This record gives sequence, structure tokens and C-alpha cells, in this order.
Amino acid sequence: MMSGADAALSSLSVQLTDVDQFADDAENAEDDELLDDAQSTDFHPNKDDLICSCDGDGQIRYWSINKGSCSCVSKGGTAQMRFQPRLGRFLAAAAENVVSILDVETQACRHSLQGHTKPIHSVCWDPSGEFIASVSEDSVRVWTLGAGGEGECVHELSCNGNKFHSCVFHPTYTSLLTLELWNMTENKVMTLPAHEGLIASLAVSNVTGLIASAGHDKFVKIWK
Repeated sequence: MMSGADAALSSLSVQLTDVDQFADDAENAEDDELLDDAQSTDFHPNKDDLICSCDGDGQIRYWSINKGSCSCVSKGGTAQMRFQPRLGRFLAAAAENVVSILDVETQACRHSLQGHTKPIHSVCWDPSGEFIASVSEDSVRVWTLGAGGEGECVHELSCNGNKFHSCVFHPTYTSLLTLELWNMTENKVMTLPAHEGLIASLAVSNVTGLIASAGHDKFVKIWK
């Protein structure tokens, strides 16, 4: 099950479609340069014309929605990437067991977050854009990008037998990370019986405060 941003992916190309007009330019030769399957996409929070994609070969592409063309290519993401909310200054990209924090304007790597021993499946920002969580099957790490502690791991949770795959910050209580309801401040975990088998994806609405979960049991559930 893909997240809302990832659902825009096609197998070998990224095609941008408008309700009133199909962007023919999205099928130009630059799309054919995508040599590997696209893995993740995300919209910039402020720049309406900017969307990013990454593929299994580690290439990150910056696309113009209006032009339907690729404006820039960099390296660093094979699993998932997410723009920093609100500001959109940084792009977090996961590849193997490392999260790269890339400057959106220059594509320079500002931080390389290392500490996971297994491949990272998912990354998510807190609503403020000062913290980012990274998830591998056996651990979750929360990093700070705020002043005075940039790139520092401030919280870590190891699995107790259940494999991790995805997480989101709670929309109201930002000290809660939703994968097993982990209170990072008190380092307490509460497990909820949500799905039979692996939870493949989580999504949060900061408008309604609702959380959606999708599992390998073929169910999507809405939580509040």
C-alpha cells in the first residue's frame, strides 16, 4: 500500500496530470532517462510548481509541474524522501541505512544521519520541521535539526519482536510517534491491535487530526 504522495508513481516514469489538461511534456525524453523504478514522490510545501521523485538507483529528480520536465538531478535517495514541512528548506532522503538531509536550493548534503544497522524503510518530519524520524525494521530513531543539536539522534526505540515499517508524528501531541504510540518524552510504548500482519503505511492529517493506517491484511483504518 502506497502513501498519498507515493501513489502518483508509475513503474518507469513520473507523469504529471492536470484535471483540465494532460501535460504532454511529461512524456518527453527526460522521462525515458529514468532507468530504475520510481520509489517515492513528494510535493514541496510552498513551491506549487515543484515535485521530487527518487528511484532505486539512488537518483533524486526535481520536476517542474507546469513544464512537465526534470529541472535537476542529484543522488542520495532509494527508499523514501520527504520535504521539510512549512519551510521546505530541506529534503530528507533515505538510502540503505543512512538519511541524507539535502539543501533544496543547492542539492548539497547538509547532514548525513547514520546509526541504523538495517535498511531504512520510511522517514517522516514532525509538523515543526525541526525533528525527523527514520524507521528500519528493528529500530526507530528521532533526529533533531533545530538550533544547537543539528543532526543529533535524540530518541531511539528498538522493536520488541514486531517489525517496524512506517511511522508518523501525532498531529496534536507531537511528542507521540505513531507506530506503537511511543511517548518519546517518557520513553513509554503502548501497543494497539491495529492490523493482522505488517502495517505497510501510515498517514496523518494535520487538519482533522486523523491518522490512517494500511496493512498487509488489505484493510485501511482511520484513527482519532
